Amino acid sequence: MSVQETIHVGGEWRQAASGATREIIDPADATVLTVVAEGGTEDTDAAVAAARSAFDDGEWPRTPVAERAALLRRVADLLQRDREEIGLLESRDAGKTLEEGRVDVDCVTDAFRYFADLVMNESGGRVVDAGSEEIHSVVVHEPVGVCALITPWNYPLLQASWKIAPALAAGNTFVVKPSEITPLTTVALVRLLAEAGLPAGVANIVTGAGDPVGARLADHPDVDLISFTGGLISGTKVMRAAADSVKKVALELGGKNPNVVFADACETDEGFDTAVDQALNAAFIHSGQVCSAGSRLIVEESLRERFVAELARRAEKIRLGRGTADGVECGPLVSRQQLAKTEEYVASALSEGAVLRAGGRRPEGEDQEGFFYRPTVLDQCHREMRVVREEVFGPVLTVETFRTEDEAVALANDTEYGLAGAVWTTDAGRARRVAGRLRHGTVWINDFHPYLPQAEWGGFGKSGIGRELGPAGLAEYRESKHIYQNLAPRPVRWFAG
Repeated sequence: MSVQETIHVGGEWRQAASGATREIIDPADATVLTVVAEGGTEDTDAAVAAARSAFDDGEWPRTPVAERAALLRRVADLLQRDREEIGLLESRDAGKTLEEGRVDVDCVTDAFRYFADLVMNESGGRVVDAGSEEIHSVVVHEPVGVCALITPWNYPLLQASWKIAPALAAGNTFVVKPSEITPLTTVALVRLLAEAGLPAGVANIVTGAGDPVGARLADHPDVDLISFTGGLISGTKVMRAAADSVKKVALELGGKNPNVVFADACETDEGFDTAVDQALNAAFIHSGQVCSAGSRLIVEESLRERFVAELARRAEKIRLGRGTADGVECGPLVSRQQLAKTEEYVASALSEGAVLRAGGRRPEGEDQEGFFYRPTVLDQCHREMRVVREEVFGPVLTVETFRTEDEAVALANDTEYGLAGAVWTTDAGRARRVAGRLRHGTVWINDFHPYLPQAEWGGFGKSGIGRELGPAGLAEYRESKHIYQNLAPRPVRWFAG
């Protein structure tokens, strides 16, 4: 099998300087999907040098906003042109269903168009009233410089776009390091950027492992900003490494997200059906490999037995298989390591007293070659269990119960993370109270998972620092500069002379 040239530096595609390669595994059957270049420190340094040169001496940072926005729109159009091909590639690489892959392409398209519109609709700066007609004072926004963008394996194309689109809109250059497990659609996106006319050196990509590629980006003195999405342990390493050069840091580090269901939300058959259906979506979309997955079901005690019984019944009927197959609702886990990790968490929960209501096993039959695991419902869980405290990133839903509103809020906030959460109730006052008290960056009321490119995304606590999407997502990639102009200069006479 030939090796793909997946390292892009200064406008040229190349193999790794060391000649190293990596096999990309199809998670549906554990076969080799393709072979890519495995970059190292030398490739990373070359990519940063290209981005540095393109920023310091190139045209992109000084390109008029209208031209930058036009390029982003061209990229959006190209994404839609190649929607089926890229969606299929995302499905094969990450294991998700083909429909999920298509939706991801649409969401990426929306992100590029949003940031194009955002920069076009801005004024030339914020005028500051200095209290004198002789002073003209304005705050303007300039690009940060060279951005290092490190993305995760679960939503490789989507997460790359959340960083690349605002970075380009603001006038930066960048080096992107996709997850070594799922790099293929990020490579495809960089190819589309070149096709859209982005100048050479503005967009660079190095495929390879977190150590050395990600580690070198984090401590490289010529990188001005690092944006990382991934696990908490890796995120803290990135932050420490970035400290020596005092570069800007943005981190999105996942969550352990509560889905709080009050009994009044289920008083009608339609309400009950909707809440159960949404609990399944919250926990098991993309096999639970979602940073905002509603993996903690916190249900009112009086509703628990009925709700969990129906939830478990439906979970057992979820159809697993290759994401491109007809009728498949849930694909495999991304890797053998992730499958083993999920199995270990379930075993730990059962040893600590959890009651298995659904799943808890690999499927039987022809899917055994792939990294499949049945959607799992664990009842009678409590906060001391590892599976309740820690991010599993697998199709595992834990069930806790409450009796009062205060108890529900306390349980939902009893986590070191704070990315997202939801509350289900027909009581409008309760909905507003609970949403206001939840310490999570996104709170859904009677819904789960939707996001808007216009609205900021990010978390409280150990879910990270900074925000993606929305105006704040663009601000991450900018520096503010105050320009103070004295229109009538005269001597100050502070010193007698």
